Amino acid sequence: MAAPVTAGAARAQWLEHLAHERRASPRTLEAYGFAAGRYIAFLEQHRGEAMTVPALAEVTAGEVRAWLAHLRSGERPLSPRSLSQSLSAIRTFHRFLDRRLDAPNAAIALVRGPRVKPGAPRPVTEDQAAGLLAEPGLDPDREDWEAARDEAVLTLLYGCGLRISEALSLKRSDAPIGDVLRITGKGGKTRMVPALPAVREAVDAYLAQVPFGLGPDQPLFRAKRGGPLSPRHMQATMQLLRGRLGLPASATPHALRHSFATHLLGAGADLRSIQELLGHASLSTTQRYTEVDAAALLSAYSAAHPHA
Repeated sequence: MAAPVTAGAARAQWLEHLAHERRASPRTLEAYGFAAGRYIAFLEQHRGEAMTVPALAEVTAGEVRAWLAHLRSGERPLSPRSLSQSLSAIRTFHRFLDRRLDAPNAAIALVRGPRVKPGAPRPVTEDQAAGLLAEPGLDPDREDWEAARDEAVLTLLYGCGLRISEALSLKRSDAPIGDVLRITGKGGKTRMVPALPAVREAVDAYLAQVPFGLGPDQPLFRAKRGGPLSPRHMQATMQLLRGRLGLPASATPHALRHSFATHLLGAGADLRSIQELLGHASLSTTQRYTEVDAAALLSAYSAAHPHA
């Protein structure tokens, strides 16, 4: 009879599956692999024996909770958000054990992670947003069409409140952009977003300079060598721009979407309208922006009131 597969070998198979079949990012692989390694090491110390796949199938909910308590109270205790992410990784690991190695464990579903309060979005100011949109054109190391492309993408994020994935999923047939842009967001949900003249102008300026022939069903935004533009490129671009402008690390592509919502709220737009524009399924998600607006109001009050 063959020896049972060790937990370490199962972990390696799982990471291979994530890398090659699920196309997980290197950062996800590192985080998931680290969480599973700590999990296996804790169980082996806790039980006093090497863990195998059959042993993992018998892990109790109490043992998983003990592992979470260990992470919470160790030399470098994890925050509730990090604990929740670690538990999510282990659930994914056990789903792999169930589906690929015939080692189901129903006890994992009984464990509830810590409650994580979603942090308030961290938008940029209107002046900072204007600076971010103008900065690509000031880069002497970038070709004019690349600068126009980056400005067009950033303008879509801030001017229409798009997610970066939504902006980069636009096809050539979506442009020239009219008064309204049809966007397919999370879960295949479609919404109509008004497009400001500045958005249309930025996309038109990019189209006038892009050096590649674009078929109607091909991606609108292209990388330097002609392939589809990646979210990672825009994240790197924002990192470069915020360094030049002296902005904090929270100034990410997604921060421009947050800024779109926050600035609309500050100008008097109602939450239901903002919910529709952002494509949020739940109003409670949109209500996070009221915390940002209230914080800005209190900050302005404290700075301006003579008795503050």
